[in-house]
Amino acid sequence: MADREGVQRDRPWLMRTYAGHSTASDSNALYRRNLAKGQTGLSVAFDLPTQTGYDSDHVLARGEVGRVGVPVGHVGDMRTLFDGIPLEQTNTSMTINATAMWLLALYQVVAEEQGADIAKLTGTTQNDIVKEYLSRGTHVFPPGPSVRLITDMIAYTVANIPKWNPINICSYHLQEAGATPVQEIAYSMCTAIAVLDAVRDSGQVPAERMGEVVGRISFFVNAGVRFVEEMCKMRAFSRLWEKVTRERYGIEDAKQRRFRYGVQVNSLGLTEAQPENNVQRIVLEMLAVTLSKDARARAVQLPAWNEALGLPRPWDQQWSLRIQQVLAYESDLLEYGDIFNGSTVIEAKTDELLAGAEAEIAKVLEMGGVIPAVESGYLKSNLVASHAARRARIEAGEDKIVGVNCFDTTEESPLTADLDTAIMVVDPASERSVLAGLEKWHAERDEAAAQAALERLKATAVTTDNLMPATLACARAGVTTGEWAFALREVFGEYRAPTGVGGAPVAVAAEPGGELAAVREAVAATAAELGTGKLRLLVGKPGLDGHSNGAEQIAVRARDAGFEVVYQGIRLTPEQIVSAAVAEDVHCVGLSILSGAHPELVPDVLQRLRRAGVEDVPVIVGGIIPAADAEALKAAGVAAVFTPKDFGITTIIGRIVDEIRLANRLQPWAAAPHTTATS
Repeated sequence: MADREGVQRDRPWLMRTYAGHSTASDSNALYRRNLAKGQTGLSVAFDLPTQTGYDSDHVLARGEVGRVGVPVGHVGDMRTLFDGIPLEQTNTSMTINATAMWLLALYQVVAEEQGADIAKLTGTTQNDIVKEYLSRGTHVFPPGPSVRLITDMIAYTVANIPKWNPINICSYHLQEAGATPVQEIAYSMCTAIAVLDAVRDSGQVPAERMGEVVGRISFFVNAGVRFVEEMCKMRAFSRLWEKVTRERYGIEDAKQRRFRYGVQVNSLGLTEAQPENNVQRIVLEMLAVTLSKDARARAVQLPAWNEALGLPRPWDQQWSLRIQQVLAYESDLLEYGDIFNGSTVIEAKTDELLAGAEAEIAKVLEMGGVIPAVESGYLKSNLVASHAARRARIEAGEDKIVGVNCFDTTEESPLTADLDTAIMVVDPASERSVLAGLEKWHAERDEAAAQAALERLKATAVTTDNLMPATLACARAGVTTGEWAFALREVFGEYRAPTGVGGAPVAVAAEPGGELAAVREAVAATAAELGTGKLRLLVGKPGLDGHSNGAEQIAVRARDAGFEVVYQGIRLTPEQIVSAAVAEDVHCVGLSILSGAHPELVPDVLQRLRRAGVEDVPVIVGGIIPAADAEALKAAGVAAVFTPKDFGITTIIGRIVDEIRLANRLQPWAAAPHTTATS
C-alpha cells in the first residue's frame, strides 16, 4: 500500500490477542471490543475441559471451567461465541489440538448457519498433537489415532475449506518447555514430516494435490528475548522448510513452499518480579519476528505484561495490541526490504542453527520419526534436560534476568500497588452458569438424534473412512464435546505421555560447600532422624492443567537432592493424588497448578488427606497464584506457596525439607546439629 511521498509499505501482519474466558457470551463481547480496537484477527483460547475432551460437568473439570479460555460444549456455545461476527470475513485462529476436529466441525456448522460459503473461511486450527505430548499436556488419544484425526482433517479441508490452515505445527510450546533454538526447529520440523508423510500415505489426497497440502501447513513459533538468535532461527526455519518440501515431497511451486508462520512471543521469560520489565521484553521479542522481511511472521499475538501474575484484563490485552500497532503504523519498518541481507553475522548464526537442526532431525528420523521419539521418551527427556540446564544457569547467575537475579532493588510499582485489581479474576458464578446451560442443552435436544450420531461416529472410527463427516453429523445433532471425545476414547483408548523426569541428567553439581550439597545433607539427615531410607515427595498435577514444566523441574531437582520422587504426570483428581500419597507413605505433597483452579482443587486435597488420617504430611503449592489466594491457601492449611518469583529451585527443595521437619516436630535444619545420616 502507498504511504507518504509515494513510498510503498508492506501490508502489516495479522494482529491478534489470545483471548477467551468465563462463558461464550462474555468472550463474544470481548472479541467484539478487540476487533473494534483494530485487532485484525481472532485467536480463541478454549478452557481446559474443552481442550481435553470433557464436558463442564465432569469431575476433572471442577474449578477449570472458563479459567484459561472459553468453554465450548456444543454448537449452541459456538453460535453464542461468534454471534454478530461474520465468519466468512473473519480470520480465526483456534488454539485447539486433541479436539481440533470437533471444534472445526462446530465452527463450520455455525458458519453455514450464518449463510457463509465455507470455501471462503480463513483461519487456523492448531491441531499439533505431538507438542501436547511434550509440553502442554492436552492430549487425549494415543499417537496413532491422533495422527489419523489430523490426517482426516487435512484431507477434508483441502477438498472443502481450501483457505483454512488445518494444522499449525507448533514450536512455541517446545521453547516454553525448555527447547533450545536447534531443538525447536528440529522437533517441529520432524512433526511436519510425520504429518505430511501420513497424509501422503493415507491415499486420501491425490499425489498431484500434495502441493495444496504443503501450501496450507502453517507454523506457530516462539520468539525469546535473545532477538538476534531468534531472528536467525526464523531464517533457518524458512530455509529448512524450503529444502524439505522441495526435496522430500517434490513441491515445485515456490508459493506453496513458502514458510508461513504466526508467532506468540515468549511467556516463559515473563517475570512476576518487577513485571513492568515484561513490556520491553515483549517488544524485543516482537522485533525478532518482524525486523527481517524475508522471515517476517504472517500473524503476531503478544502476551500481556502481567501474565506471570494471573489472567490479563482487557486493558492489558489492549496495551499488547497497541505495541504491535505502533511498530506497524508509526515506524518505517514496512517501507524497506530485508535489512539483514548481506550481514555475515546473521548468515553465520543462521547456518549454525540450520546445521544443528538438520543433525538432530537425522537422529530422530533414524529412530523411525517423531512418533517413536515421543513414545520412547527421547524428546521429552531432552526438553526436561534443556529446561533444567536453563534453570541452573539462572540460579547460578550465568543467565541474567533483570529484576530476578540481578538489579532486583526496586521502587514500588504503581502497576502492582493493588495486586487484587492488577489481574482479572473469573467469577465463580460463571461456572455455575455454564453447568446450568449444559443441563438445559441436554434437556432440549433431540436425544435420539444425538445418540444415533455418536453411534455413527464410533462405527466410522473402527474403519479407515474419514472421520470429519461423522463429526459434522454429531455437531448438527447437538452432541457435546465430552460425548464426542468419549465416543472416540471407547475406540482409540486414552494416552498418558512419558514425563521425561527419569531420563533427565543432573543439571546442578552438588559441589562441596554449595547449596545443593547442603540440601542433600539436610535430606539425608532428616530421613535418618525419621528412621526411613529416603524422604519421599509426591509431585501432583490435579485437574486438567497440563503445563508440567515447573512440576518436572521440582521433581528432577528433588531427585538430585536425594528424595524419592513420586510423579505420575498430569491430569489427576484430588482423590487419586491422596490415594497415591497414602499408598506411597510420602513425607510431603507438592501440588502444581497454573490454570487458576487452585481455590477449588487444593482445599479438596487437604480435606481428603485429613479424612484419610494424614496429619503430618505438609502440602505445598506452586503456580501462578495471586497474593490474596496464597494467603487463603495458607489459612486453609497449606504449608508454603511458591510462585514464578521463587526461581531458586534448590532453595525451594530446602524449604520442603524444613516443612517436613516442622510437620514432624524436628528442629529446623538451620538450628539442628549438622551431622550427616552416615556419620
